[in-house]
Amino acid sequence: MTMHRNGTLSTEASDFLLNCFVRFPSWQHWLSLPLSLLFLLAVGANTTLLITIWLEASLHQPLYYLLSLLSLLDIVLCLTVIPKVLAIFWFDLRPISFPACFLQMYIMNCFLAMESCTFMVMAYDRYVAICHPLRYPSIITDHFVVKATMFILTRNVLMTLPIPILSAQLRYCGRNVIENCICANMSVSRLSCDDVTINRLYQFAGGWTLLGSDLILIFLSYTLILRAVLRLKAEGAVAKALSTCGSHFILILFFSTILLVFVLTHVAKKKVSPDVPVLLNVLHHVIPAALNPIVYGVRTQEIKQGIQRLLKKGC
Repeated sequence: MTMHRNGTLSTEASDFLLNCFVRFPSWQHWLSLPLSLLFLLAVGANTTLLITIWLEASLHQPLYYLLSLLSLLDIVLCLTVIPKVLAIFWFDLRPISFPACFLQMYIMNCFLAMESCTFMVMAYDRYVAICHPLRYPSIITDHFVVKATMFILTRNVLMTLPIPILSAQLRYCGRNVIENCICANMSVSRLSCDDVTINRLYQFAGGWTLLGSDLILIFLSYTLILRAVLRLKAEGAVAKALSTCGSHFILILFFSTILLVFVLTHVAKKKVSPDVPVLLNVLHHVIPAALNPIVYGVRTQEIKQGIQRLLKKGC
């Protein structure tokens, strides 16, 4: 029991309950199958891509190292979110402990920010490849990948750390039901008895600083790439240049489109069902993860050949 300043008593919660589509139970039934398939596809395809890049010496190049990092981030995000959602759908395992909830919150925020930052570094890689092809081997080196990876880790680990810390320091008394399938920061913080203005401001400022700056730099990179491509006069040069960065552009489109739809739906939440942003939030952790390795596997000849060689060796 906790005594408040106004003299009232309330019972502190020991864990949270994830209220995942309880208003529409049928959603749980028809969502469980496609979500399971997307989860298996995401983990399986990204694992295959990681193994292929690891074992194929011809793929030991900076761009594929960055792609490996992206696959690793996707696997962690899927494993952090989807198994718990499926456990709720199948076995009604809605309780989640405080430490597990805040850990999930941190991993989601941190790894999504790292994924966005990885896209930004890959956009720079494509910019150098198209706009400065002769200097590409001297600029985009293994050492560059190591420094870029350290930057991705340091920036996002430190910048997103205050999010779960601020939420964990709040007092949770009385209400413990999270109106979400996952431990999203504001879904958890609004259950607190304390003022959550700082949490709200940091989530907003941190999100737009990290993701916003990445998207601006990605847009700038592709603007410069498009300008350089339009200046090419050799026959077939434009198509070749665009195909070089086509896969990467499609991946960014998947990532940013779902994120944009989620933000717009959240802003217009009075006009849509409150379960729609929750659904988009869950799908944002699995759809890009499932499509990323497929797009690169289909559109990149080196990866297709590497997978084919591994399959022949296995047979």
